[in-house]
Amino acid sequence: MNTNPKLDVHTHTIMSGHAYSTLQEMVTAAQQKHLDILGITEHAPGIPGTCNPIYFRNLHVVPREFDGLRLLLGAELNILDTNGTLDLNEYYYQQLDVRIAGIHILCWEGGTIEENTRGMINAIRNPWTHIISHPGDGTAELLFEPIVIAAKESHTLLEINNSSLNPRRNKGTALKNNLEILRLCKQYEVPVILSSDAHISYDIANYCFIWPLLQETEFPDELIVNYDTERFLALLRKGC
Repeated sequence: MNTNPKLDVHTHTIMSGHAYSTLQEMVTAAQQKHLDILGITEHAPGIPGTCNPIYFRNLHVVPREFDGLRLLLGAELNILDTNGTLDLNEYYYQQLDVRIAGIHILCWEGGTIEENTRGMINAIRNPWTHIISHPGDGTAELLFEPIVIAAKESHTLLEINNSSLNPRRNKGTALKNNLEILRLCKQYEVPVILSSDAHISYDIANYCFIWPLLQETEFPDELIVNYDTERFLALLRKGC
């Protein structure tokens, strides 16, 4: 099993309101960990205390290269309801290098397991969505097989999220759910992305809670895009 990832694209700075490092601190930490790509994806407006949307309009002022490190600036959008509504519009999407969409309890209006699954599938099929964040964290009850199939059809990456597997987060179904997602992705040959969801610079590219799941499922390295920067960048263009 490869334990030397080249990228981590789901991280947050102080601009998200509940994280603890600046953009420059995050860049320095990613360089020290010899990453090729760092993604910073601040929370979109549905999360209390996050940045004003004007933040995303001004991302053009930030350099995207730092001594060999490629920086991607984006957002973690919120899936708001069972229709798959996201909380920014296309004007803002065009400003973002990477677009992640996920369910967060603070701004989610759910329904039955079938309705919740429909909402996530609609977000997966949204042509602007690159990655679905922590689908297995248990915030919404979901049917994972149709989600994996939709991700394969739409070339949208499903995330295996290290933070949601941390026992301190008390997400009781996260372990079981992520194992199921990995087994289904292996069965259907669907690529996944590993993410730290770092809210402090020291946590960048920390996948310590993910490695045992990959071992248990004998998940193939070739289905993990963190080891292949060119493949990941191609997926950002919605091509495999």
